[in-house]
Amino acid sequence: MFKSLFDSAKSNPFSSPFAPRCEAKTDCPERTIAAAAAAAPAVAGEEFSCAYGSNEYYAYCGLGGILSCGLTHTAVVPLDLVKCRLQVNPEKYGNLIKGFKVTMAEDGARGLAKGWAPTLIGYSMQGMFKFGLYEWFKSFYAHTMGDEYAYLYRTTLYLAASASAEFFADIALAPMEAVKVRIQTQPGWANNLRQGVPKLMAEEGVNGFYKGLVPLWMRQIPYTMMKFACFERTVEALYKYVVPKRREDMSKGEQLIVTFAAGYIAGVFCAVVSHPADTVVSKLNNEKGATAVGVLKKLGFMGMWKGLLPRIIMIGTLTAAQWFLYDLVKVYLRLPRPPPPAMPESLRLKLEAQQKA
Repeated sequence: MFKSLFDSAKSNPFSSPFAPRCEAKTDCPERTIAAAAAAAPAVAGEEFSCAYGSNEYYAYCGLGGILSCGLTHTAVVPLDLVKCRLQVNPEKYGNLIKGFKVTMAEDGARGLAKGWAPTLIGYSMQGMFKFGLYEWFKSFYAHTMGDEYAYLYRTTLYLAASASAEFFADIALAPMEAVKVRIQTQPGWANNLRQGVPKLMAEEGVNGFYKGLVPLWMRQIPYTMMKFACFERTVEALYKYVVPKRREDMSKGEQLIVTFAAGYIAGVFCAVVSHPADTVVSKLNNEKGATAVGVLKKLGFMGMWKGLLPRIIMIGTLTAAQWFLYDLVKVYLRLPRPPPPAMPESLRLKLEAQQKA
């Protein structure tokens, strides 16, 4: 067991994404990233509801994103609320435990649910674009690169596809995120979404809904790049070095456990990478007329890391649950779920020829 974990660590998913990687040995059936866009190999006796890479497939992936992101973010609203208040007013709320106590004392148990409506709507919209467009961009970039380069530089492919998808996803998220942060961090500003939207429009106009967009990109794009690239490579490493049997010999339930484990590992790294920008977004949306540069100067280096522990707990659990739900939706809707990519036959033959020369 320890040897398997050691081998997995040596082949970790965080090696340079710009260096080509070849693993000649694989237990997975042949499936290149680019070729998968045309057709995913069916498991014996299994029928899919749609073709891999079809418009219907991307639409269902978007639905999976709505459910996975909308439901999970709404479920952790109490933790998110305390995290935001810690970032905005660390003197008052102190730490995670004190933050919950102060919130309960001032607002009661119902106060912990503040901001649930903009969270549900905003992150459902974000999830639709995040997952649906990620699948589309991954297929598009893989076709553009060709089978061999898509395999050799697959980490770069995952990073580019996820960054492209998140760019559009954040445009959908920004208005609801602006309302959510104000509801959660400005006592008395508004009690719910119905009050918050017209009030923000009256105070700051349309710009108020989008003034946090650039810091949101700074937070979410690195987060999503880590989320998808780390997840994809971790799944690949787990199946190759840790899981004792081949993926096609596992039940769907067992495959979902691997998905959850890889999602949690990815989530921890996501939280650390994106936390400074998350703090800036919270402060920016809390202070009228504030700018990103001004907030950074005011916070300083150490101030950007306030609330990191609750965010690690929240994002780790959140990311694992999102990947689990997303994969569960694919299973329920009978969508194609190709295995980790294998080396194209043409590349294998080239490498063999080079070794013989």
